[in-house]
Amino acid sequence: MSETAQGNNNKKDKAQGAKEYTAQGIQVLKGLEAVRKRPAMYIGDTGVRGLHHLVYEVVDNSIDEAMAGYCDEITVVIGEDDTIKVTDNGRGIPVDLHKTEGKPALEVVLTSLHAGGKFDKGSYKVSGGLHGVGVSCVNALSAWLGAEVRRESKIYVMKFERGVPVGPLEVTGSCRPDESGSIISFKPDHEIFPETVYSFETLRSRLRELAFLNRGLKITISDERSEDGRRENFHFEGGIVEYVRWLNESRNAICAQPVYFEGEKDGVQIEIAMDYNEGYSEALFTFANNINTTEGGTHLSGFRAGLTRTLNVYAGNSGMLKKDMKGFTGDDVREGLTAIISVKVPEPQFEGQTKTKLGNTEVKGQVEALVNTYLAEYLQENPREAKAIVNKCISAAQGREAARKARDLTRRKSALDSAALPGKLADCSSRDPAECEIYLVEGDSAGGSAKQGRERRFQAILPLKGKILNVEKARLDKILGNDEVRTIITALGTGVGAGIFDITKLRYHKVIIMTDADVDGSHIRTLILTLFFRYFREIIDQGYMYIAEPPLYRVKKGKTEIYAYSEEEKTRLVEEMGGARGVYVQRYKGLGEMNPEQLWETTMDPDSRTMTRVSIRDAAEADHIFTTLMGDEVEPRRRFIEENATQIKLEDLDI
Repeated sequence: MSETAQGNNNKKDKAQGAKEYTAQGIQVLKGLEAVRKRPAMYIGDTGVRGLHHLVYEVVDNSIDEAMAGYCDEITVVIGEDDTIKVTDNGRGIPVDLHKTEGKPALEVVLTSLHAGGKFDKGSYKVSGGLHGVGVSCVNALSAWLGAEVRRESKIYVMKFERGVPVGPLEVTGSCRPDESGSIISFKPDHEIFPETVYSFETLRSRLRELAFLNRGLKITISDERSEDGRRENFHFEGGIVEYVRWLNESRNAICAQPVYFEGEKDGVQIEIAMDYNEGYSEALFTFANNINTTEGGTHLSGFRAGLTRTLNVYAGNSGMLKKDMKGFTGDDVREGLTAIISVKVPEPQFEGQTKTKLGNTEVKGQVEALVNTYLAEYLQENPREAKAIVNKCISAAQGREAARKARDLTRRKSALDSAALPGKLADCSSRDPAECEIYLVEGDSAGGSAKQGRERRFQAILPLKGKILNVEKARLDKILGNDEVRTIITALGTGVGAGIFDITKLRYHKVIIMTDADVDGSHIRTLILTLFFRYFREIIDQGYMYIAEPPLYRVKKGKTEIYAYSEEEKTRLVEEMGGARGVYVQRYKGLGEMNPEQLWETTMDPDSRTMTRVSIRDAAEADHIFTTLMGDEVEPRRRFIEENATQIKLEDLDI
């Protein structure tokens, strides 16, 4: 067939296909169908994060009532079948007939996207849920949802299934004239969410955060699934000042009391609480309308600019700066800083529905001006604390210069040049980071087995000798002087430190910690995680950090050999093999007890291994835990161990 004839036939085929593209091919998703069709567009994902996001959307509505001054108590209950009930004593969702929709306002709010009081400045001066899609999305993605409203001495009830009303709005009883509020109960739809089990710890962290951010607000969470009826109450009259104290619980604070200042300009309310400590890491968290802006934004930029300028001006005017010092950098003034920046903006500009970054340009100048004014006043009125803070910055600047000199030892010339790599690193042959992985292995013995058992094309092995330096108690220049830490930094290829670290130069997109399943192994794993959380946070954020899960037992009977990864699994396998008689059980005390073939089969073979990805669901909680476990203060660590020793599991690394 000629090319021309072939082309005509192709056009004929396309024309026939085009005939099918008519109005009948245009699909219109009505009501909440779009949410069920593409849930990730509205709540981020349908995994564990999205599941918990449903609760946050409902709670945020109650928080908006609190910010408006109509609510001071919120209760969240996790039911036995993983249902959720959120109760508040606010004004109650309106139930009167909507003038344009011809339906009760409650039904409109729960079944229509972009509907709610957040668009009307008369209803809410400040709100976190400005898109008006939150609670309606929860309704759409729930197997069932029930709403109970108390207003004007009446109790109203309406029920839904997968976003569709199953009956009209009904009056089911009466209440006191001074009694008002809303109760939203729902059960996530298993057709949408593969996993519908709620984590008490995850919800607790967010609710505690909201209580810190809204001083005086009482928030209670209870779990009906636990035998002891687990319950926690949060109520902080000091607001974000108590938040800073909590974050610094395991640190030696420099100031007698956290520095606090607030102000308002053009309707933007600004609250800042901060304190310095003797540590070396920065713990700075920002919020806009109670939303945790994990990517920062203009309020963060304004704070940083104001902080650097104010401390430089004070240090210069007070004569504390040494002659050879040009001034402090942003990193210098933030070493050992713990701070909370919370802004309430009438018309916030967020990036997408997940709201992780604030974009209002006017907020930067407003926050910067507030810091310049009030921090300068604080330094003038508190000379002892001011001197301690400036000395801290001077020490940080000196450490920065020492780190700059030490850092040169860890830099790698290029991703393709392996001449500068650590001698004990058994590198892989591939140079494609997307397929390469590096095992950080405890001990030379296990490292030897791993080197022999690995797939050399894409698996690199870096044996670590003993316990690495606890970076929680050291500045970067000292860290760079530690041999084991330096080999890790050099092997990764990213460099380390502000302005130096470059995630695009990471040589492996799987960084895997492989330690023994004992107390020492757990300690080494925690030390490595502390290093990555403090200095290679983006590696964790990008999903490149993993924990290997080697087996605890080898259970053998005859020619049958199975590995067990927990005590419970070992017991079950022994029973399935006919009991203890004739069954050989080997307990692996360390990775070195496995030969290369066994280590490959159980822990390193991508087709059969089990690994846990490390993620950060709550940065403030993670910061608090690392400081508690690895910081200087003994009492908080002892208390943490006593309270959690029997509960800690590997999945808790999702902090």
